Amino acid sequence: MTVQSRHVPVMLQRCLELLAPALAEPGAVVVDATLGLGGHSEALLAAFPTARLIALDRDPAALKLAGERLALYGERATLVHAVYDELPDILHRLSVPKVQGILFDLGVSSMQLDEAERGFAYAQDAPLDMRMNQEVGISAAEVLNTYPPGELVRVLRAYGEEKHARKIVEAIVREREREPFSNSARLVDLIREALPQAAKRTGGNPAKRTFQALRIEVNGELAVLERAIPAATAALAMRGRIAVLSYHSLEDRLVKQVFTRGASTTAPPGLPVVPERYQPRLKLLTRGAELPTEDEVAANRRAAPARLRAAERIREDTP
Repeated sequence: MTVQSRHVPVMLQRCLELLAPALAEPGAVVVDATLGLGGHSEALLAAFPTARLIALDRDPAALKLAGERLALYGERATLVHAVYDELPDILHRLSVPKVQGILFDLGVSSMQLDEAERGFAYAQDAPLDMRMNQEVGISAAEVLNTYPPGELVRVLRAYGEEKHARKIVEAIVREREREPFSNSARLVDLIREALPQAAKRTGGNPAKRTFQALRIEVNGELAVLERAIPAATAALAMRGRIAVLSYHSLEDRLVKQVFTRGASTTAPPGLPVVPERYQPRLKLLTRGAELPTEDEVAANRRAAPARLRAAERIREDTP
């Protein structure tokens, strides 16, 4: 299977439309903060032939495959092994003070989902790993086998929004004492047995919320995102634009909060005239979160949960 067929970029045309006004001028720099298999990056390089791309990914395997895909663009594409909250350091290292466009496509890449041994997919049995960079950090199995029960409940509730977290954790603790967890099928079966019948009849695979929670915990996703989105908006040049694709409510809520703060005045209430330093720094480009079309979801089921928000930098920071 080719890289192109493995990765169908989500809401691609709409992302290009939103970023286009900022990338039309020669010398524009666009950041793909979540390179993955390079579908969005390839489209950006093709659509804006004078733009330079800086692309980040924490997964060495994804960088290798995307690098092969983007090789024909030569020096226009700079690929960096990094997590996206490292963007300010990367730009400083590359002597790029400001950028004209930034794209985030959050969540798990197609490659990570499709390769069973990565352990992200609950629909097939695989080692419980879930690390986006398998060279660092602890695996999902280590989380399941070593976290105190109270901490596991917190993870499932906070990151999976799992209403039955306590029941699931009680079952996990009983089972891990008998034999440590190593593979996903055993965990999926345990979750099915632990949940009430009513909970198993709605909402798709009953394991999806637990798997989401473990993945977020293993990769520190929300903590990274909480640092990354404000840093990214700060890196935008005047009239620069940022677009963010989220895939669950926790990500989308965080992005919404950062964009809303940036698009709001910081003036004390009651001022007759709002000084420039209190004026909004961002202008929202989407009305709420935009959703994929029915046609796109029909062609690419992984687009279904996507939520797209975008903003434009309209004021420089003031001292």
